[in-house]
Amino acid sequence: MTGSLALVGGDPFGATHGHHDAFLEAGTKVTLLPTAMAFENPAPHIDAARAHLEALGVSLEVVPVYTRADALERANAQKVAGAEVLYLTGGSPMHLRSVLVGTPLLEAGVAAWEGGTTVVAAAESNSVLCTHMVDNRGGAFTVGIGLITTLTAIGRFDHWSHDKWHRTVALAPRDLPVVGIDEATSLLRAADGTWSTHGSGEVHVFVNGSAATLDDLPDRLAG
Repeated sequence: MTGSLALVGGDPFGATHGHHDAFLEAGTKVTLLPTAMAFENPAPHIDAARAHLEALGVSLEVVPVYTRADALERANAQKVAGAEVLYLTGGSPMHLRSVLVGTPLLEAGVAAWEGGTTVVAAAESNSVLCTHMVDNRGGAFTVGIGLITTLTAIGRFDHWSHDKWHRTVALAPRDLPVVGIDEATSLLRAADGTWSTHGSGEVHVFVNGSAATLDDLPDRLAG
């Protein structure tokens, strides 16, 4: 049994805290991977994360992994292996995938998750965990890292145009749920396989081109 999985739609460190309440308790320590932000200026985002989490009584450890060389360093993998909550920020999903694939850091993260660590993926990063990874630039599919095979996800769904998300839903393989998650919203899969939503936005589920519900999401993340 894996630990909990939280797919956060976006704006994870804004003024609204409700979408974190279900999986972050006072006294929790979050291990933050800002890898997807490598081509942005990560510092303001990290400062916002620290302020946001401290307001919840949560401490923050940043693991500065921005390149494959960073992901190959044993010390970084050890920090990830010991994470209580492992948090992947939003940013560039293509860069995140290229940095993580085939590295000790990814192996450490998977082992931690399988051992009960809560994994949080925000915005563009949530689809990277899936086999069917959504290319946020145009809505088509590419190949993710394959930890989740039974669904795919779109972060910042409320910022997508109708044409863009409709293309993703239309291109999805048969019976594969596509989940669109608004900003300030999280979709949580508990360790027992149950799904729930939290925050101020909505979670949109589509199966075979039609609107569906959380009840249509699989209780297994990998087939």
